[in-house]
Amino acid sequence: MATIADSLPTPARRDDGFFLGAAIAMTVVIVAGFSLQLAMGRSSFASPPLVHAHAVVFMGWVVIYLLQNTLAATGRTGLHRRLGWLAAVWVAPMLVLGCMVTLAIVRRGHTPFFFQPLQFLVFDPMTLFAFAGLTAAAIVLRRQTDWHRRLHFCGMALLLGPGFGRLLPMPLIAPWAWEATLAACLLFPLAGIVADLRRSGRVHPAWLWGVGAMIGSALLTEAITYGPVGDSLYRAVTAGTPGAAVAPLDFPPPPAGRRSPGVDADPNLTRE
Repeated sequence: MATIADSLPTPARRDDGFFLGAAIAMTVVIVAGFSLQLAMGRSSFASPPLVHAHAVVFMGWVVIYLLQNTLAATGRTGLHRRLGWLAAVWVAPMLVLGCMVTLAIVRRGHTPFFFQPLQFLVFDPMTLFAFAGLTAAAIVLRRQTDWHRRLHFCGMALLLGPGFGRLLPMPLIAPWAWEATLAACLLFPLAGIVADLRRSGRVHPAWLWGVGAMIGSALLTEAITYGPVGDSLYRAVTAGTPGAAVAPLDFPPPPAGRRSPGVDADPNLTRE
């Protein structure tokens, strides 16, 4: 979200309503998912500082994304550009904290019971790296507004997994819980494709690259999870921790009403 050209062409201006509306909808998914988790008592504020830092940074990105789309839609491109560079820097702590929280969960042996521990270890960072790649591409192409906003859109869609994961009946759709959340995330870029078709009769190629990156990251996740690299990775990460006693490809048993404080206080904690 680094910038939008000072003088947007007419097609880009016609896009404004769609992208702002979609940004609002994405924000609603995230807020609704975590609010529901808290309201049902499955989440707690009694978490270590790492989790709180993680929550602040990731929710901060949601705010930045919504604000950037609002600024673009209202023509305040100067502020949009300045905030965009903050957004570019913001991605680095997201990557660091996201990976740290994932490692903490896996090492403690507290992976949500509808995810395989090894798959969880791989897909969470893989999602973040795909998001960062799409965001970097969007920044590089910041002067091509049509590419810029669509690539950012697909990157943001990847981050909706934790929100959808708290809204979907995850225990009922295991062993396909992660794949189901990815499918839900893909609904947003698919809506963008439909909007393009209705507006101009063609699909912008940025959607193909964005959706391709989303699906490609999923395929790579599966390849690592069920290949020899995955098992070695899991053993290296969990060595000397309680997670080493957890079978990497076995689904953990349900918590049976038990809730422990800390990282595992939220049974679906991936990204606050």
